[in-house]
Amino acid sequence: MQTTQSDAGIEVTYERHGDGPPLILLHGGMAPQEYWQPVVPHLDGYAAIVPQRPGFGTCLDDRTETSADEVLAREVEYVRTLVDALEEEPVLFGHSYGALTAIETATKAAVAAVVAYEPAILPDDYRADADLADRMQTLIDAGNRREAVKRYVEQVLHPDGIDDLDAWLAEWPVWPACTDLAEEVVRMNRAVERYRLPSSLDVAAPVLVLTGTDGPGFLRESARATHDAIPHSRLVEFDGVSHSGPAEAPDVIAAEIDSFLRTR
Repeated sequence: MQTTQSDAGIEVTYERHGDGPPLILLHGGMAPQEYWQPVVPHLDGYAAIVPQRPGFGTCLDDRTETSADEVLAREVEYVRTLVDALEEEPVLFGHSYGALTAIETATKAAVAAVVAYEPAILPDDYRADADLADRMQTLIDAGNRREAVKRYVEQVLHPDGIDDLDAWLAEWPVWPACTDLAEEVVRMNRAVERYRLPSSLDVAAPVLVLTGTDGPGFLRESARATHDAIPHSRLVEFDGVSHSGPAEAPDVIAAEIDSFLRTR
């Protein structure tokens, strides 16, 4: 483990694997640092940097200290601290909420490139009726933290339904520990529900936007909208891959990333 700290006192702890150009891996909201374990072995030729972000990508302080409106800005500052500590401009590779963070970081910091797998951005028509944060908060207030997190898992990881969610959760490595972060996940979801994708994103670096045919329809739509909003971007869709694409098909996705970075 290595640690760096910003002038503002933001401390970032991270792991570094391998040698080569730095590639910062930013996991999604409910994934732990270990999410990238299946991916790192396929990133030969790069220095894979995995930050130990607050919680599973969310804020652990009190909601009165960091509101839903401030969550994304705090995450961006966290990543910028790491970017500024590196001697070479890194590539940011983000998944879901980490992809949104990567894109927003690239509008404020100098990076070599961005890879965004299904960024957590809601299309306008979908966002108009988005109420996951409210539904989760209602369950938490009623003392049903596990049910609250289940609603998140259902909507994001199993949008087409699942026969036995409890059996699936029993095999999920972060379950049930992740239920301790229920309030933070609500706050993150509120941040996503309030985020509006601008018609144009001021990202100077080249961007690779990735999506899979088996992921949630609204995230596939968001990937296309993100691609349209970024001047220097490429969109690639993987057949038969879900929202968990980076960990599900690491060899295929790593090969696409390597090709992109070599030809950008």
